[in-house]
Amino acid sequence: MTPAELPRPVVVLDLDGTLVDSVYQHVVAWQAAFHDVGRHVSAMRVHEAIGMGGDRLVAHVAGDAAEAAVGNDVRELHDKYFRATLRTVCALDGASELVEELARHGHRLALASSSENEIVDELLDLLDVRRHLTAIVTGSDGAASKPAPDSVQLAIERAGGSGGGKPVVVGDAVWDALSAEAASVASIGVRSGGISAERLRSAGASWVYDGPRDLLERLEGGPLRSH
Repeated sequence: MTPAELPRPVVVLDLDGTLVDSVYQHVVAWQAAFHDVGRHVSAMRVHEAIGMGGDRLVAHVAGDAAEAAVGNDVRELHDKYFRATLRTVCALDGASELVEELARHGHRLALASSSENEIVDELLDLLDVRRHLTAIVTGSDGAASKPAPDSVQLAIERAGGSGGGKPVVVGDAVWDALSAEAASVASIGVRSGGISAERLRSAGASWVYDGPRDLLERLEGGPLRSH
């Protein structure tokens, strides 16, 4: 069997900030939710936390006391406010084409998102990629959320395991890189979620691109090349 005929590695894709331009809508939704329960959390603090599971975010940005007192209320309010912004969310430039090209190269593709299943479904409606996804893992699946490795490991397992080479995670947040590192797999960072290359690399991303279009255009020179 020639190198070109060997099975290609599983690629685990994040969704928010990686395939769809929704990070800042999440920031606004979380801020509005905290405001409604009488707490203020800075936009910067919230932005840095986007990508970790909502079950972790409240305590991370506002403390354990806030989680105990209003955690569930804040999450419910966030979901309400975020759904109200969905009409302003778009696919990121090059996202659908990137997924198509990775599938054409023979990669098994999995999605691992911290968002709940219903929101993931609505966001996937913005992309013509469902037919290329071998597995989808969401926050509704019960796996420990990012930065724990569980959702990445579950996505790899559902996509058929690691046969064919070492899996690779693609994500826009430090939590994607940390989750990949905890799962002992490599990660590619994309800056389309607003996190700097330096922070992505310091969290463990081995390669960093500006966004899905940049990754697509430089695919042949990177870790996901076709041969």
